Amino acid sequence: MTAPTGHAGHDSESADRTSHHHHSMGSLTSMAVSATLHCLTGCAIGEIVGLIIGTSAGIGNVATIAISVALAFAFGYSLSTLPLLRSGVAVRTALTVVLAADTLSILTMEIVDNAVVAAIPGAMNAGLVNVTFWLSMILSLAVAFAAAVPVNRYLLDRGRGHALTHEYHGADAVASGWRHALPAFGTGALASVIAAFMLGALLVAFAAEA
Repeated sequence: MTAPTGHAGHDSESADRTSHHHHSMGSLTSMAVSATLHCLTGCAIGEIVGLIIGTSAGIGNVATIAISVALAFAFGYSLSTLPLLRSGVAVRTALTVVLAADTLSILTMEIVDNAVVAAIPGAMNAGLVNVTFWLSMILSLAVAFAAAVPVNRYLLDRGRGHALTHEYHGADAVASGWRHALPAFGTGALASVIAAFMLGALLVAFAAEA
């Protein structure tokens, strides 16, 4: 007698769906982490440059934060726009896509980042060769990254955020003319340079205070 297969087949299909669901969730989370790291590199550059400008010039905290936020958005958008332009995407289209893809992610990181720095006593008024300044910078960027990952995951799950740029990456168009001259920055390499710079500055600050 042949054993009934309906129940076994149902269990097999359920297991397949569960496996696919977990795989999709894992892939989505990985994509969110990658997208957040991409945004973080631009934000980190803007934040560091802005805080250095504000601290060096001795301007007020509000003005320093405003400069840092403005530069974070500028660098964040720029790093996302360059690959699209190199792929042959029209300037207007590239800017439109990047604004729609990155704005919420960058905004989340900026709110969290500046809130953390403002909450650390003495961080905003610390000099450049100061341990508190660089520790607060590193901590704030780490917290901002953690806060932005679920935001990017939510957007990707709904086909928004960095999902909007995927169809433009790896386009068949070959960069030519002025597009060929545009620099290409690897996110991993750029993040490593930023991390090394901050750690180096922190070591200098430790040595100066020793």
